[in-house]
Amino acid sequence: MVHFPDASVKCPYTGFKKPCRELALSCPKFVHIAGVNPNTGEPVDRYGCSDGFLPMLLIENSQQQRQTGAAVESFRNEMVRLNDASRLLEVGAASQITPSHVKEIADARDD
Repeated sequence: MVHFPDASVKCPYTGFKKPCRELALSCPKFVHIAGVNPNTGEPVDRYGCSDGFLPMLLIENSQQQRQTGAAVESFRNEMVRLNDASRLLEVGAASQITPSHVKEIADARDD
């Protein structure tokens, strides 16, 4: 069920002359948002002006960017660790060090 804006809410694109309620069905900015409010964690399922949802969407976007950055950093750290272990194996093979020595060295670097 669509809940239209309150009759007192005026559309800024008409110079605040017409109520949003009158324009809602024909307005391209009248959208449906469903998800979770990033500030409160409460479920969101409502219709309204996309301009009114902008602050909430910007906060959600920032949270997603932080999570992506953390995942990329974690992946990078794992690749560095694996590259170090691979390099140690190459050095170990070249100098006839046993794999148990290489494992000990790699484990020591992780600590």
